[in-house]
Amino acid sequence: MKRIFNLFALFLFVQVQLYAQAETPKPIDKLPDWALGPFIRPAGTNPVISPDSISSFYDPMQKKQIDWESNDTFNPAAAVKNGKIYVLYRAEDKSGVGIGHRTSRIGLAESSDGISMKRTGKPVLFPGEDDQKEFEWTGGCEDPRVAVTEDGTYLMLYTQWNKKTPRIGAATSKDLVTWKKHGPIFQDAYNGKFHDIASKSASILTTVKNNKLVITKHKGKYWVYWGENHVYAATSDNLVDWAPVLNEKGGLLELVSPRKGYFDSHLTECGPPAILTDKGIVLMYNGKNLSGADASKEYTANSYCAGQMLFSAEDPSKFISRLDKPFLIPEASFEKSGQYPAGTVFIEGLVYHKNKWFLYYGCADSRVAVAVFDPGKI
Repeated sequence: MKRIFNLFALFLFVQVQLYAQAETPKPIDKLPDWALGPFIRPAGTNPVISPDSISSFYDPMQKKQIDWESNDTFNPAAAVKNGKIYVLYRAEDKSGVGIGHRTSRIGLAESSDGISMKRTGKPVLFPGEDDQKEFEWTGGCEDPRVAVTEDGTYLMLYTQWNKKTPRIGAATSKDLVTWKKHGPIFQDAYNGKFHDIASKSASILTTVKNNKLVITKHKGKYWVYWGENHVYAATSDNLVDWAPVLNEKGGLLELVSPRKGYFDSHLTECGPPAILTDKGIVLMYNGKNLSGADASKEYTANSYCAGQMLFSAEDPSKFISRLDKPFLIPEASFEKSGQYPAGTVFIEGLVYHKNKWFLYYGCADSRVAVAVFDPGKI
């Protein structure tokens, strides 16, 4: 009888393990030759940035000291300057309850190895008594993407949030500390036709030149992919004034959309700067899963996982392919708890540093982490 019980217990254990394996999602096993990766989380290092209740900042809007990064630190951009990596991260104070109801500001941290971070202690981009107040107060400055020109001008494309309409805004800097705001990027194009639409998540076209990731042009114009619900595009002559790419009816041209039954069944939200390679243009993006019948059953409902898609180098609007499975998924406890318990790896910051790719991402809208791709180890 004891032997039968033991065999039954073993059978149950095996079934539980098989069920757990079936229920545990996995990132893609083998990437196509056009995709970047694999990206590996350095052991024992993440998260690299977490909330800090000690740092204080004099808020020019409220005229008082506030704990500007005490609630959450997440959704980072990244750049390289003078041989160091700089991470520009979104920080939320405790002014409200829930995602989108607090005030966000952009903080800055520097690192020699891409992992150990030294913060400045003060935000570098934030709502103020300036000509952007109507677009940024009280929601703030959110979700930056940063890239640099060959002559050393840093461009930040970020979300201006006034708790009414999110808009992509542009800012430029020479040192990553002092930023000049240029306002919403679509305010002038087509007589302001797209100025008041909801716009987010802009990934400017870059390429690796002289071992440095820099902004590049396509046929004499700067190119950006943008969008949350779909992938759209826009072009510019000066980096700060952008004109959306339109379809034959004069509406926004949808380049890529969500897929029923896949990890990106709800959103295909643009991630870090797009990269022009010898295979084409690689755009990393944040795929959100639905929660209903059209969702992927392999991934958690409402979770964010990271994908990659390929566009033509000759025609950046021409979509070629994308991964059917994500290359980065929520795994660690802090990637599946916090403000967004459904699980989030939200990629926004990508740099090429010392022959390695460093990818910085938000974890459940609460922390910042990094994953590294070393092409020399393929």
